[in-house]
Amino acid sequence: MSKRQLHIQIFRYNLETPTKQPWTETFVIEEEMGMTLFIALNKIREEQDPSLSYDFVCRAGICGSCGMLINGKPALACKTLTKTLPTNISLMPLPVFKLLGDLSVDTGTWFRDISIRTESWIHTEKEFDPVAIEEQMSNDEALQIYEAERCIECGCCIGGCATANIKPDFIGAAGVNRVARFMVDPRDERTDQEYFDIVGSEDGIFGCIGLMACDDNCPVGIPLQGQLAYVRRKMAVAGWKIK
Repeated sequence: MSKRQLHIQIFRYNLETPTKQPWTETFVIEEEMGMTLFIALNKIREEQDPSLSYDFVCRAGICGSCGMLINGKPALACKTLTKTLPTNISLMPLPVFKLLGDLSVDTGTWFRDISIRTESWIHTEKEFDPVAIEEQMSNDEALQIYEAERCIECGCCIGGCATANIKPDFIGAAGVNRVARFMVDPRDERTDQEYFDIVGSEDGIFGCIGLMACDDNCPVGIPLQGQLAYVRRKMAVAGWKIK
């Protein structure tokens, strides 16, 4: 059986020449057995165009660096097998994030800002004792925290979110998931009203319009629909009590 010829159309943009309009460029490569889009991009850069820009670190779906729009859908290049795609493939950078060049975007600055806005650290009045025995929590609590902590900050949920594409200050499912992580942590002493001040707004949980593209696009399968529903219920009750 002959190998397929892949026609990969890639968005191109060079920050060093900002006056030049973005364009698309098509590369043709021969598909290999077990080829992922990450391997295909490496092949293009090594054999055809060394200037091609894209992000990667782990190549194993752990770091979240290689998120991009693959035929219009947010996904990780390293987890996407070319055999699951047609021979004509379109690659675009994730929207919402600052474009650095070609398929490379700055997710780090966005997620750092979300960490600050959602105050993603344990809030407690207790003095830290480095020699004290670690506080215990139930298995269920630990599993709930672990589930939220599985986020690899790839930005796929944000890139596919209708609200995030319209409202630049919306914290998205990634931000809400981070809030949910601390809500279930028994070590965090914040009240629901204090959480409401952080996430109870149109830029927070109430900005979600319920399309659930975030849940569909998460490459590690975090149940974002459940996380959004959990935070929304708690914040609705907290908002009602404030009034």
